[in-house]
Amino acid sequence: MTSLPGFARRRSLRGSATIAIAALALPAVAAAQEATEADARDPNEIVVTAQKREERLQDVPISISIVGGERMQQSGGSQLTDYAAYVPGLQVDNGGSPGRSTLSLRGVAPIGPSATVGMYLDDAPIGSSGIYNRAQAFSLDLLPHDIDRLEVLRGPQGTLYGASSIGGLLKYVTVQPDLQQFSVRASGEVFTIAHGGDAGWAAGAIVNVPIVQDQLAISGSFARRDTPGYVDNIETGEADVNGAVQQGGRAALLWRPDPALTIKLSGIWQSVDSDNFSIVYEGMGNTPLAPGTPFLSTNSQLPEPFTSDFQFYSGTISYDLGFAEVSSTTSYSELEILETSDASRIYGVIWGGLATYPATLHQKKWTEEVRLTSASSDKFEWMLGFFYTDEDNSHNQIVRALDASGAVLPAFDPFAIVALPNTYKEYAFFGNATWKISELFHLTGGLRWARNDQTFTQVTQIPLLGLDTGGTGKSSEEIVTYSVSPQINLNPDTMLYARVASGYRPGGPNIALPGFPATVDSETVTSYEAGIKARFLNRAVTLDAAAFLLDWNDLQTGAPFANGINGLVNAGTARSKGVEASLTVQPIAGLSFGANFAYTDAKCTETTTNCTDGDQLPGVPKVAAAVTADYGFALGSSTRARVGGAVRIVGDRISAVESSALAVPVDGYATLDLNAAVTFDRKWTLRAYARNLTDEEGRITSNVATTNPGFLSTVPLQPRTLGLALDLAF
Repeated sequence: MTSLPGFARRRSLRGSATIAIAALALPAVAAAQEATEADARDPNEIVVTAQKREERLQDVPISISIVGGERMQQSGGSQLTDYAAYVPGLQVDNGGSPGRSTLSLRGVAPIGPSATVGMYLDDAPIGSSGIYNRAQAFSLDLLPHDIDRLEVLRGPQGTLYGASSIGGLLKYVTVQPDLQQFSVRASGEVFTIAHGGDAGWAAGAIVNVPIVQDQLAISGSFARRDTPGYVDNIETGEADVNGAVQQGGRAALLWRPDPALTIKLSGIWQSVDSDNFSIVYEGMGNTPLAPGTPFLSTNSQLPEPFTSDFQFYSGTISYDLGFAEVSSTTSYSELEILETSDASRIYGVIWGGLATYPATLHQKKWTEEVRLTSASSDKFEWMLGFFYTDEDNSHNQIVRALDASGAVLPAFDPFAIVALPNTYKEYAFFGNATWKISELFHLTGGLRWARNDQTFTQVTQIPLLGLDTGGTGKSSEEIVTYSVSPQINLNPDTMLYARVASGYRPGGPNIALPGFPATVDSETVTSYEAGIKARFLNRAVTLDAAAFLLDWNDLQTGAPFANGINGLVNAGTARSKGVEASLTVQPIAGLSFGANFAYTDAKCTETTTNCTDGDQLPGVPKVAAAVTADYGFALGSSTRARVGGAVRIVGDRISAVESSALAVPVDGYATLDLNAAVTFDRKWTLRAYARNLTDEEGRITSNVATTNPGFLSTVPLQPRTLGLALDLAF
């Protein structure tokens, strides 16, 4: 399933810059023109790498959406939250800062300790696969300046992509260097956010330099975005406390010394520095924090900053043997996070002062994947692969004791210390094949065997009470996942498909204590779906639709033991079922309309201490939709204009399983976005955009506050944002 609609793979950096300045539209709106341009460049149209080989999107028997990186930038967005509504079935719950997001697909919410949606950066996984690193809360929000596209694959992807992809996969595909043409693309942007006092700004540039024509090229980029605050602190009297800075860069090299040999090197760096979380507090029932206070208010007594530093290095070498291509991809990524919470109302009351609760996470991850991929064939295509990953993680938490002025209280400080060092190693063998029995009928299948080995230590100290406890654990686990996908190709533009696939989220070690399980097993999901991909009326209409049912077994849930020691148990089952559809109509040249829709019914199907049979799963709207319109036209021989708009709709959700005492309803919301652009001489583009034009008071998340008793902790939808930008490309 494409987005509204799909996006074509770009052939070169300069070509992508030309497309970028030719038109302005939101991700969901612009795809139709980009697909049309793709038709003119390449009869194979939209190309994706969902099955780790380049294929027409129309030929892949998986539900897929594509969001173009340029469209992400042009819409004024900077986080996955800004684009989620344009991808059917994708829900992104922001935690109050870029880089602090939780992803779910098709109702498979991360109710356990790790991610349910896998994340790839080009050909390598990022994020932890272990269960003690809060991977579900820290999804990467890359600035879109150097992103070619996002590929979103729905349903379990365990066969080709491995662990922690039981709901699906989100894949960042970056712009590759162009071996032929020198090019530069730069942009500058200013914007305002309603209820904030300052203006924001963003700037970025990407440069491509061919060093040896058709053989060697390098590219480099840098981008920065300063977002002003709009939340006021009624406790301290400070205004606009939630400002944030995102900045990042990338360097890439492409070397093709021989037509059969390709070498790629890449490095990416990105940082986030938020002054405070973009969190507001409300009374129960979404009442004002205090009488007469506005919605965008907090009462934290201490600053709550968040910083994230991410770096990623990868190298890929591939050689065409004729009958097949052999490739090797090696990657190293490192993530450092510091988040600080105000714990004064929980711990500060003990000593009559204040308390802060900083938590640090440091993850180091190596990966290696070797693949042998057959040449394209009209009869039989296959792939064999080996994967290995090695993680070394630390996760530390501390409660600092402060007096009323914020100075350290030596008699109480530190009040508590928790350390959670852990390691994760995995190796896997996998294969995938497509048998093209006839032009009408194809059959695709895959199989993966994986083994992971983990170690874990928990240290809990409360010096004032003389408490110093801890324990260690280790685990080993083997698991097999599979996929089977028959497809019927009625014609080159119409395909019917079905898919059965499985995936898993790794288990891991618990602390060895009497009556407590030594390990927790993997969660598993088995998915059943059927869908259609069709284009008709001379490709003026595109329809993608799918119906699905996912069975989720051995849910990992938390279980307290004693003295602050916690572990996990496998308890319960769940089921998610629903339908997804996207439709694009292009009645005349330059004009397109789009719509997408997702209905998801995700519930527990077994009663346990953590969930009751029939409970709705948290964070999943039953209904989500988007509608778009876009029109591009000429203003003269060298000037073009574009106008567009979109409505994003997110339905009601619930903060925890329905039977939980912490469950609160989260109302749905709808937003109106508009955009316009004028391009001169295919080089200069002046563009404007409005996000959430009606200034909707939407709630992305809302939960019972753990550090502010008696209140709801809510992440608001970003207020009305108006932006003006100037782009240059040559």
